[in-house]
Amino acid sequence: MYAPFLAFAARLACVLHAAGLGVSVFAADWPQFRGPTGQGFTLEKNLPLKWGGKEKENVLWQTALNGQGHASPIVSGDAVFVCTVLWPTNSGPREKTMPAHHVTRYRTTDGKQLWDTLVPPGPWLRNDFRSGPGGGYAAPTPATDGKRVYCLFASSVLAALDFDGKIVWRKEIIPHTFDVTIGASPVLFGDTVLLLCSMAKASDSCLIAFDKASGEEKWRAKFPDMGFAHSTPVLMDVNGKPQLLVLASGASVKANALRSLDPATGKPLWWCRGAGDASSPAFGAGLVYFDSGRGGSGVAVAPVGEGDITEAGVRWTVPQLPEAIGSPIFVGAHLYRLHSPGVLKCFDTATGQMVYAERLEGLSTTWASPIADAAGHLFFANAGKSYVLQIGAEFRVLAVNDLGDSNHASPAVAGGRLFLVGAKQLHCIGKKP
Repeated sequence: MYAPFLAFAARLACVLHAAGLGVSVFAADWPQFRGPTGQGFTLEKNLPLKWGGKEKENVLWQTALNGQGHASPIVSGDAVFVCTVLWPTNSGPREKTMPAHHVTRYRTTDGKQLWDTLVPPGPWLRNDFRSGPGGGYAAPTPATDGKRVYCLFASSVLAALDFDGKIVWRKEIIPHTFDVTIGASPVLFGDTVLLLCSMAKASDSCLIAFDKASGEEKWRAKFPDMGFAHSTPVLMDVNGKPQLLVLASGASVKANALRSLDPATGKPLWWCRGAGDASSPAFGAGLVYFDSGRGGSGVAVAPVGEGDITEAGVRWTVPQLPEAIGSPIFVGAHLYRLHSPGVLKCFDTATGQMVYAERLEGLSTTWASPIADAAGHLFFANAGKSYVLQIGAEFRVLAVNDLGDSNHASPAVAGGRLFLVGAKQLHCIGKKP
């Protein structure tokens, strides 16, 4: 097994235990945005490196989607769940028509659709569709605890469905003064569903904890000094204690852009100066790295201490990055950061020095976040043109693949397979016999 993942696997067990998920989830499931840790890691060692082309190499199945969205797929057991929206035919201007909200379950073995549930939309009829396929209504990735699927749509509605497709509960998120769309995905912790509501109207910003079984609001931590963001919080373990990393500063640098919160209460533990909006933070090598995702500097900070740790904790900075909507990833001694226009930069985690900067020519999207496997491979995968690289200090492309169905959704990995949501189809990639 690739050496950096041994320490990662041990840390992972602590995170899953603290979150109330159970370590067995990791073996076969991809239960939330960027997998069990929210960091894009998988212990899979036999993923295909090549797929697609005229012969559909290693494409096990493809099945039609019910509408569009760039929510990532999630996997639990033999089920793949996807959230999309669909406007009625000849419905007129999209800004005047609410699309249907679909939650669909497919079978992992052959892609058969098992059910398709319509979730009644929330109160936010949106008129800004800059957010990609589905007009941004289906941007958040669902999450599952193996019993229910928790789905968030940008009409400002959160719903829980059982594995038979029945709506267990539904809650409208009010107020809904989000910027452009809702980009944050739900995060599960213990018996709660955590939802970051970092609003364009700062006085409305908060972190809400919903009861997983009933949907009742258990608590709401208010953050009137928080800027807007479209990033998903990340759970991490520090010395055996869970922390929730929240990155939100709007379009400016703030003294507390990165905050560590107690996921049981929302209480701030520590914070750091910087900027954050579009991408989630990453942790590894004893550091948390974050940047805005909209351009500007990046910061690597040691997550120790209490209160403002900027002066004591910052270890290095990246002076300037262009737009980088996807999330960064730590693997071993390196941090990898992809930014527009498809340029991948590799940094040494000890010093922050750039190891290389290389172009991934023709990559379909820089929005999809990368994944790293236990065999030393780094996947910048989507349903369009994708790259697979060797992890390490040398820039080495192992494969370039294209399914011709470009979308912004990040991949899911389970059972030796990759699941990719395109603009039209759900694709399953695995090694053919």
